Amino acid sequence: MSGIVYPCAGCKIQHRKCGDKCVLAPFFPPNDPPKFSVVHQVFGASNIVRILKDVPVESRADAVSSMVFEASARVADPIYGCTGEVYRLQKKVLELQSQLESTQAELLNAQASMMSPLTRLSNGGQDKSTLGVTHDIDDIIILQDDEDLFGLLKNNVP
Repeated sequence: MSGIVYPCAGCKIQHRKCGDKCVLAPFFPPNDPPKFSVVHQVFGASNIVRILKDVPVESRADAVSSMVFEASARVADPIYGCTGEVYRLQKKVLELQSQLESTQAELLNAQASMMSPLTRLSNGGQDKSTLGVTHDIDDIIILQDDEDLFGLLKNNVP
């Protein structure tokens, strides 16, 4: 018993018979004609088939996905096509990198403002990458037991 064989979207649009060795069938299913239509509009059927035959079998799915992206971008933006999308993405990356740098700077400033006198920078704040302990003997407090800690906390609470 043989089932009904539907032509792939490429053969359907071109009004061709879809054979067993159709290069387009694995990538352009019969239920998704717009996918082939947009690629056909930009590249043309013969170029699509030629490109797929020139590409190794294991890379054909990536080639089709690339052609679909490029064709969709060209239809959406006839002047710049996918180059315009690449430019927009690069611009977005630069904006996000700038935002990340400013957020990291704000975080460093917030951390520096929250430091206690014992953990201030040892070299007067010139090198923010190395934290040290001040060498002022007046800032060092030696606690003997829990009562000293409780007293210290009680006296320093506003």
